[in-house]
Amino acid sequence: MDARQLTDRFRDYLVLELNRSRNTSEAYCRDISQFIDWLTGNKQNFTPDGVTSSDVRSWLGGLAPLLSPASLRRKAQSLRAFYHWMMKTGIAPSNPAADIVLAKLPKRLPTFVRENEIEEILEETERRPADEEGATQKEDFFNAREHIILLILYSTGIRQEELRTLRDTDVDFSLREIKVLGKRSKQRVIPIADTLMEEIRRWQRLRNCEFGSLSSDAPLIPGHNGHPISKSTLYNIVKKALASTSASKKSPHVLRHTFATSMLNAGSNLDSVKEFLGHNSIATTQIYTHLSFAELRRNYSGAHPRSAEKKKEK
Repeated sequence: MDARQLTDRFRDYLVLELNRSRNTSEAYCRDISQFIDWLTGNKQNFTPDGVTSSDVRSWLGGLAPLLSPASLRRKAQSLRAFYHWMMKTGIAPSNPAADIVLAKLPKRLPTFVRENEIEEILEETERRPADEEGATQKEDFFNAREHIILLILYSTGIRQEELRTLRDTDVDFSLREIKVLGKRSKQRVIPIADTLMEEIRRWQRLRNCEFGSLSSDAPLIPGHNGHPISKSTLYNIVKKALASTSASKKSPHVLRHTFATSMLNAGSNLDSVKEFLGHNSIATTQIYTHLSFAELRRNYSGAHPRSAEKKKEK
């Protein structure tokens, strides 16, 4: 059986029937192609019903020293989903990955940027063009783009991909809200503050000076030639901007964590944060309550005179 045609059909199933994102579908199919290459010696002559649980275990065992537990789990899940689909379509009689059990991953608290740190960065990027004498229009554009990227990610909690695909038509200035296309093409509406609304207007004026006439459906954050900014460019902008912070990770997703943590620390209820983030289950959002409590514990340990840390200092 032609393995490439099979994985293409599975990709269509993930996207069209299960409404999985393109990134998720590509990752699953990449895992499956790697397994088939390993199994057949890159010959692509694949016999689905000839695969055993021992084959799957051997493949994962060989990858164990090279990959993280999270990556191994995903590869097992990819094969499990692949064979589940083949059983539904009558291609394979059983699922050799169904009984593969991997150790549970430790639950790690998300990384976030401290409020004073992100506010300092936003103030710096906002005033930078005006403070630099002789700054060119190009420099103004790049500085303003960095500022609006950081501001939107921190102020709304949207995902990196959601920001990349955001267009002018998604911003409703009269209602003060933005429409975001999230995972599985699920749309949600997020309210925006007046200050952010004005920042977006200012950014659009500068962006239009850089690119000239743009369509009404233009990407809010353009990259090369007016196309949506690339994932790598967006990631590198945020990583560089957060370099001076105490956060252990520097990425767009860290600002999503920062948004959620700031909301909960300021007294927002969990349901509201869930809607902002576009989570399907409130259980996903609850991890930020643990994060907020951890921060509360650190503040107590460093401040209260009866805490253990304070007693050690005496």
